[in-house]
Amino acid sequence: MQTITSAELKEKLDRGDDFKLVMTMNEQAFHKAHIPGSLWATIQNVTEVVHPNEEIVVYCSNLYCPASIAAYQLLVRAGYAHVRRFAGGLAEWEAAGYSLVRG
Repeated sequence: MQTITSAELKEKLDRGDDFKLVMTMNEQAFHKAHIPGSLWATIQNVTEVVHPNEEIVVYCSNLYCPASIAAYQLLVRAGYAHVRRFAGGLAEWEAAGYSLVRG
C-alpha cells in the first residue's frame, strides 16, 4: 500500500498540487470535520468521484479506520495507478496542528 505522511500531504496542499483528496467516511462525519480541499465519497461511489489517471489520496479517521483501506484497495483493483493512503487520517492531521474545515 502506497502511503503519504501528514507533512507530505500538507506540502502538496500548500503548493496547490493537482490531485484529489478524498475522505471516505460517512457524509455526517465529512460535514463535521475534514481536511481543507477534500472531496467526500463512500466506498460504493468513489470511482464516480475520481478518474483513473488522477493522483488520488484517500483518508478517513485514523490509522485503523477501514474505510480508506477499502477505498484504496478498490481503486487499485479497478486499475487506478496513482493512489495513496493518508493512514493517519483526521486524528494525525489535527494532532499535527493543521487546520480542519468544521461544520
